[in-house]
Amino acid sequence: MQIETIKAYHVVQPFVDGPYRMSKGRVADAFDAVIVAVTSDSGLTGWGEMAPLGNFYSAAFPAGTRAGVPEIVPHLIGQDPRGLASIGRLMDTVFKGHPYIKSALDMACWDLAARAADVPLVTLLGGKESDTAELYKVVTHGTVDQMAALAKRIVKDGFHRLQVKVGGNVHEDVERVTAVAASVPKGTVIFCDANAGWTPYQARQFADATRAIDYTFEQPCTTIDENMSVRRMLDKPMVLDESVTSLEEMLEIYRRGAADGLTLKISRLGGITKTRLIRDIAVDLGFTITVEDTGGAEIDTAAMAHLSLSTPEERRLHAIAFHEWVTVRTASNMPPVTGSRMGIPDGPGLGIDVVPDLLGKPFFEIGR
Repeated sequence: MQIETIKAYHVVQPFVDGPYRMSKGRVADAFDAVIVAVTSDSGLTGWGEMAPLGNFYSAAFPAGTRAGVPEIVPHLIGQDPRGLASIGRLMDTVFKGHPYIKSALDMACWDLAARAADVPLVTLLGGKESDTAELYKVVTHGTVDQMAALAKRIVKDGFHRLQVKVGGNVHEDVERVTAVAASVPKGTVIFCDANAGWTPYQARQFADATRAIDYTFEQPCTTIDENMSVRRMLDKPMVLDESVTSLEEMLEIYRRGAADGLTLKISRLGGITKTRLIRDIAVDLGFTITVEDTGGAEIDTAAMAHLSLSTPEERRLHAIAFHEWVTVRTASNMPPVTGSRMGIPDGPGLGIDVVPDLLGKPFFEIGR
């Protein structure tokens, strides 16, 4: 099997609930996605997607993806898409760094390989550990009353896991989290996610003032050293997200004892190949794991679902359904969501059925 053609599409995906707000004025109105279609000489097509959350969240930006894809894809024509490790090494050889640009291409090759084998992607990723994964919902940054009301609404809708955005003014965030915790039933799982917005001093202030609240602290500071300095005084679990940029960084977190759990973002790591490798090693090292991405719709959510459900259930934290965040559709047979749990679509590969007419005209296309 050889790669015959590659097409790349640009799809803006506005949020259903309006702007997505984090601390320090960081806000996005939509996911700005690149979707790729990799077609083999056998006529099968695999799909991949990546979408940075604005220019502020990760070391990735939409225009960079659109510029980088045409630099890489000519080197993939004629390659066997099932040689996933070889494809990854080739992309790293011809284009240094910028893993987010390679993520959708790697994902499409995994989808194509699984379709060629006529098995769900989850089978190639290690097998399905459960039928569904528990979802969490985000309480975005806002006023005390706004965040408490949103938390109430989420719980009323049947969700039991909240990620509460913090990382702004410490004293105001203490008020926000206190109000959110008081507004939801006891036993609701709360993660306080600062998105690396604080100095160690500020993070310790917050942790000390909220000792009476049951929550998991997520990425309070930027560097592993900074987070480690907070962890030394912390009496709560800690999860790192933005710090997990490579296998080497994950192993450094393990050696330092800097976290109990990890959030793995597919595009930040460069695709499914590297995410799966880091996931498997991290599980063996004893971490609890969330596999998600920086954004996207049905394609990316399906990849997250397959990776989540191939993660041992006792080591899995939760998942997120990004395709429910956006107003546009790109595929049918999307990842099924029932109540607060998400499964994987029926069918080979990612299981979804992408509708090319919904994507518009490709901004780049190449074949032989």
